[in-house]
Amino acid sequence: MNSRARRITIPLAGLTAAGLAAGVLSGATANATTAPSDVVARNAATPAEQAIQFWTPDRVKQATDYDGGLSLSTKGVKGSNDKPDGPAGSVPPIGAEKTSTKKSKQVNLPNTVGRVFFTLPRTNPRDPRNWRYCSATSVQSKYRNLVATSAHCVYDTKYNTFYDNWVFIPSYWDGNNAWNGKAPYGIYAAKTFNAHDDFVVKEDYDYDYAFVNVYNGIKVSWERAGNGWRWNVKNVGRLGDNVGGQGFTWNRSTKLNVFSFGYPAGEHPDGDRPYTGRTMKYCYGKTRPMPEAKKYNLQEHIGFKCSFTAGASGGPFLYNYKSASRTGYLVGVNSVAWDTDGNDRYDYISSPYFNSDTYKIYKAAANRWTGNMP
Repeated sequence: MNSRARRITIPLAGLTAAGLAAGVLSGATANATTAPSDVVARNAATPAEQAIQFWTPDRVKQATDYDGGLSLSTKGVKGSNDKPDGPAGSVPPIGAEKTSTKKSKQVNLPNTVGRVFFTLPRTNPRDPRNWRYCSATSVQSKYRNLVATSAHCVYDTKYNTFYDNWVFIPSYWDGNNAWNGKAPYGIYAAKTFNAHDDFVVKEDYDYDYAFVNVYNGIKVSWERAGNGWRWNVKNVGRLGDNVGGQGFTWNRSTKLNVFSFGYPAGEHPDGDRPYTGRTMKYCYGKTRPMPEAKKYNLQEHIGFKCSFTAGASGGPFLYNYKSASRTGYLVGVNSVAWDTDGNDRYDYISSPYFNSDTYKIYKAAANRWTGNMP
């Protein structure tokens, strides 16, 4: 490949409107039989308790594989023709149904954002080469049980199935060796994956978003037991009650000031690795339409200048983010890292444009009940 060619890399597993409050989510609870036909909803194949038990402190520490290595060349930098397909709409963040005027001069990291861990399907789950992670965020929902991330962080296009042993750890940090520090608000196992049919069937990255219903959280205390681990658990309740949930918005302008949050750890094409994935990072900038990338059916992405690498996949684009409340409106998810000037350094991060199709998937997921782990 010409060293000056523009290219993008998909970091696979690791990168008032309508007055719609929680009430918009009321009505019949959506499920696999009542959801719209282009909503692909599948229950997790791995039992929740098994998934949480799988991710011992040792395995979490070793889950450093986050990149599927996909790359391609692009010609030109002309933006695509992203545009609303209907009126704009918004659902407020948890706790922000009543307007708050508090302000903060510093950027406070959101408690809602964390890391998701999972294993490749149809492989040996005990082999560390099959352990993966992404980024994600809690988002507003009727039952306060919803996680938003990229579709490529829940679905394996090679094996055409959803990942195994999928768990979400909000506010994950690796500042010390204490397991409780890594999961201050508990661990949340997947119950139901919700994605768009065009990603699952066509691998169309214009639909690279997913919403995961999780069971109530478990706080785990791990103790060494011979060569293994023994655990003590405590039910900590619903995700949204513990960390809150970001709002959701769609059919917005393609030119918005946004924050992106995530846990980047992969290397740039030149081999430099500026991030470790141990702590949350953020970027801030103004989005614009991104170029078409035909190889991945990518035609409707928005992006902005950001040097995030693999591992940040699935982290949120947040519009109107308020540091005082640590909340904003989810308007995208980290999907693609771009090298737009051909210098072997990622300089843009992009997300599918959130339109009425995105809201359709979100609404179906936002009405699903989960409860405690079985």
